[in-house]
Amino acid sequence: MQIENTFLKVSNLSKSYKADAPPVFEGIDFEIEKGEFVCIIGHSGCGKTTILNVLAGLEEATGGNAIMLGKRIQGPGLERGVVFQGHALMPWMTVLQNVAFAVKSKYPDWSKEQITEHSKKYLAMVGLVNAENKKPSELSGGMKQRVGIARAFAIEPKMLLLDEPFGALDALTRGVIQDELLKICKETNQTVFMITHDVDEAILLSDKIMLMSNGPNARIAEIVVNTLPKGRKRANLHHDAMYYPMRNHLVDFLVNRSKDLQVKGAKGELDGYKPVIVLPGVDAVVA
Repeated sequence: MQIENTFLKVSNLSKSYKADAPPVFEGIDFEIEKGEFVCIIGHSGCGKTTILNVLAGLEEATGGNAIMLGKRIQGPGLERGVVFQGHALMPWMTVLQNVAFAVKSKYPDWSKEQITEHSKKYLAMVGLVNAENKKPSELSGGMKQRVGIARAFAIEPKMLLLDEPFGALDALTRGVIQDELLKICKETNQTVFMITHDVDEAILLSDKIMLMSNGPNARIAEIVVNTLPKGRKRANLHHDAMYYPMRNHLVDFLVNRSKDLQVKGAKGELDGYKPVIVLPGVDAVVA
């Protein structure tokens, strides 16, 4: 596939922090199409967050390229919105002011009224229209994350980058915000790259799930295509015949195969290795 026809293309990405140490990850290759929701899963230390930071322009890779809409990613940009596990809200500002600050950065020529109206629109989308005048200290953890999500969507990014945004939330709150995220992404055809440790979350949200081997020398080993139908609901997800084959495949990778690939990578046996495309329940085909 040609770069100009691909929303995001990552080629041979690698990252080393010390010259005399093995790379955290190497040979990272993947593509994301416009409107796709992609999750990446792997054990701590495999470099998931570093990859996200490279896509956000917050960190430089040691080698390789990340090209979005035909342009190499170099530094932060408002065409990419980021939501971290920590809410990163400015404590002296109200909810509305936190979102409006980001909107003003994206649209500096807008009037105060335009900025306020636009900000309120996205607060309403995450169910916070009645909390706009509260300070972050007055909000629950889930509400703070909703503000972060509203702020990211309000700058209308071409790609949304999520670094375990629900990891610190209780199960009920996490489920509610997942539903809201799915709804907004469907309405806006948002492209999403998300880190998660939660296998069920990945199955619920994603179109594709990328599995990373353990670090150092981590790689994307498999790209699992989510074969469950669109419009998935948490309440009935486990009733689908493909749910358990997919879940079992992901868990087996994390428990067993990720370690085997790490050993091969450390021995230099994975040079030129390309991710395997997997449809659970169907024989794997090499990309």
